[in-house]
Amino acid sequence: MDAQEPLFDAEPAPQLSGDTAPLAERLRPRTLDEVAGQAHLLASGKPLRVAFESGRLHSMILWGPPGVGKTTLARLMAGVMEAEFVVLSAVLAGVKDIRDAVERAQASRRTGRAGRATVVFVDEVHRFNKAQQDAFLPHVESGLFTFIGATTENPSFEVNSALLSRATVHVLKPLQREDLAALLQRAQALMRSVPLADAARERLIAHADGDARRLLNAYENVAHLAERDIAVTQIDEPLLEQALGEQLRRYDKSGDQFYDTISALHKSVRGSDPDATLYWLARLLDGGVDPRYVARRLLRMASEDIGLADPRALHLAVDAASVYERLGSPEGELALAQAAVYLAMAPKSNAVYKAWNEVRALVRSDGTRPVPEHLRNAPTRLMKQLGHGQGYRYAHDEAGGFSAGETYLPEGLPQARFYEPVPRGLELRIGERLAELRALNATAKPR
Repeated sequence: MDAQEPLFDAEPAPQLSGDTAPLAERLRPRTLDEVAGQAHLLASGKPLRVAFESGRLHSMILWGPPGVGKTTLARLMAGVMEAEFVVLSAVLAGVKDIRDAVERAQASRRTGRAGRATVVFVDEVHRFNKAQQDAFLPHVESGLFTFIGATTENPSFEVNSALLSRATVHVLKPLQREDLAALLQRAQALMRSVPLADAARERLIAHADGDARRLLNAYENVAHLAERDIAVTQIDEPLLEQALGEQLRRYDKSGDQFYDTISALHKSVRGSDPDATLYWLARLLDGGVDPRYVARRLLRMASEDIGLADPRALHLAVDAASVYERLGSPEGELALAQAAVYLAMAPKSNAVYKAWNEVRALVRSDGTRPVPEHLRNAPTRLMKQLGHGQGYRYAHDEAGGFSAGETYLPEGLPQARFYEPVPRGLELRIGERLAELRALNATAKPR
């Protein structure tokens, strides 16, 4: 490749001519180095950068929120492979469209020079049903085309396991503030509109919430409004509010960012300060954050920071989310405030949270240890003959409903103590009971 040529130039996407195309389309990256964010995938030595540089691309699923570059990356991949780029929208397409895509790939292979490759890109792949997703399997398996699916939903739940096993999942992240700021600077240079006040720039970036398309659409709207009024000398916050109306989050004038405010709410709850909790909750809701998102965060706080010290906290958080769904705003917000104050005043424990993280880390790093024979299921005669379930002690038949000395972890695994209750709330009693059981185990005869 000539050193002066742009790296990974993709086939140009169909677009409107000149200034009639939307700003987001005019700023769509044409090279990999123009892609905003996603350094964890695109920086030197990272998975997608290596795949691009080697030219050995693979079937994949790009999972991330809107406006983070899923379609752009797919187009760039087709460009680096010099492949035919077939686009399907799972919202509109059916099995017939999938068959048409397969036929195009087959025709491209037959007629292309040395067999031209094909990239089939499926937007919103999670909207395809099982039969539609299964229609791709034999062709992905045979290598007829490179499959790229884009989804905003967790593919573990929305994509068939058979298709998942044939595609690598790459997680795309919301764009960071610096990425959005750089993108906004490029947009300003292209639009050549009136200057953008610093406060208005921060409001636009906060409004984008990590979504490049949302940022560019909002800026384009306000820039066109400014162009129509010769009296406007700069784009300020009042003009933003006029252009975007209710779409614009009403963040405070200090320019605090969305995730900072969420962090402040979470830490106020963890720190047992009900007044600060209510303040940050009000700031979020007044700023236009979806109350359903706040409800989900309260659920996380109840699990992560309170846990079994007060199990009622999780129930109250669930109830508050349900009340909001029934009442909506503003009435339902009172239920969120009630739950938030309860969480702030509840006894705190992250014992289960810590134990769960330790267990997950162990399972990821450890081998797949077999289930001990005495714990295995034995529904058939053959399984019983093989020793499954042999020696298992039924706890209900023993004193106190506890089989002292029995083991439940895989053989060879150290008897780790993942869960250690804190001496607060209900976990105080849980800890006392756990100490009694461990003492019985320590004095019991070994198996």
